[in-house]
Amino acid sequence: MARSELVTGSDGIVRCGWVTSAPEYERYHDEEWGTPFRTERDMFEKICLEGFQAGLSWITILRRRPAFRVAFDDFEPHVVAEFDERRIEMLMTDTGIIRNRAKIQSCVTNARIVVEMLERGESLVDLVWSFAPPPSRPRPRSLAELPAVTPESEALSAELRKRGFRFVGATTMYALMQSEGLVDDHFVGCHRAS
Repeated sequence: MARSELVTGSDGIVRCGWVTSAPEYERYHDEEWGTPFRTERDMFEKICLEGFQAGLSWITILRRRPAFRVAFDDFEPHVVAEFDERRIEMLMTDTGIIRNRAKIQSCVTNARIVVEMLERGESLVDLVWSFAPPPSRPRPRSLAELPAVTPESEALSAELRKRGFRFVGATTMYALMQSEGLVDDHFVGCHRAS
């Protein structure tokens, strides 16, 4: 195995090689990445943040997550669904978040869809988890062994798009599947690998 496929933090803990030495990245890897958070709010937040991450590094999003949570009222779908054009304009001036109008608008649109789903008795969490693949793939040893997309992430993306969600491409949905634990992509040798 290439040495760079695992990293040892200053705390002596062995982690997946993509983790930088930034404390917030180590915490994210150790406490969140690959761990299911099964509330509607948490899933909505993850979809929004994964959408904001498109084209950027995840550490950029992690460092801005506190500001995102303030700006988007802790990602409560019922609240975000009520954002109007004036609120979107305010967000466009918020230097603490990614000021991309299309991505901001997608969170509002996606919130409205989540609210409609909840009103029909549907669950975003259940919908996403219905696309979890069977746990048959071997644990990866390197970044080269990780797919960018899978048939399941493509199907999840297609279903969400059919419902009107935005910024939910297949690659973004695979990243969501990794972060939410639908797939376990902790590398062989990582302390989180089960």
